[in-house]
Amino acid sequence: MKHKRVGLFFGSFNPIHNGHLILAEMILEKASLDECWFVLSPHNPHKKKSSLLNQNDRLFLLQEGLENHSNLKINTIEFKLPQPNYTFNTLVHLKEKYADVHFYLIMGMDNLENFYQWKNPEEILDAANILVYPRLGHSIPDWAKKNQKVSIIDTPIIELSSTLIRHRVKAGLNISAFVPEVVAQMIEKEGFYRS
Repeated sequence: MKHKRVGLFFGSFNPIHNGHLILAEMILEKASLDECWFVLSPHNPHKKKSSLLNQNDRLFLLQEGLENHSNLKINTIEFKLPQPNYTFNTLVHLKEKYADVHFYLIMGMDNLENFYQWKNPEEILDAANILVYPRLGHSIPDWAKKNQKVSIIDTPIIELSSTLIRHRVKAGLNISAFVPEVVAQMIEKEGFYRS
C-alpha cells in the first residue's frame, strides 16, 4: 500500500501571508507531496504570547487564505494538546492518528541550524523526514549534510514575515500585496492587529 506523503508546516500564522503559500506550493511540487498541512500552533514555546492574535481568529484567517489551494490543508491537533507544546509530541499524536501517512517536516534553514536545541531531535528524525527551505544568512549545518532524512528544497528566498505585516497594519499601511486578498479584507473588517 502506498503511503500518503504529507508535509507539515508548523507555525502560529499570525497572520498567514503569501510567503507561506508560495513555500508550501513549491515544496509540495518539488518534494512530490500529496498534501501540505498547516499545523496551527495555539502558542509557540519560542514566541511571546501577547503578540499573538487568538487562535480561533488565526484559524479563521488561515481557512480563508487556503480556500483556493486544494492540496493545502489545516490541522488543529495542537489545540487539543497541553501547552506549551513541542513538535515531537505533535508528531507522536499525528503518527498514532494517521498510521498510513509518511510525514515530512517543513522548516527554514534558520530552524535547522537550531534543530539540536529542540526537544527530542533524534526522535523527530526517526519519525519524519525534514524538508528545508533556504533563508538569507543561514547555511546547512554539518550534521545535516550527510543525513539521509534531511533534504534542501530549492525555493526562492522569501523575506516576508508576519511581523512585517502586523507592523504595517498598525501603521495604517496597505498589506494587499503581502497576503491573500480575502485575508487583507478580514484583517481590515475585524480590526485585527491595530493595537
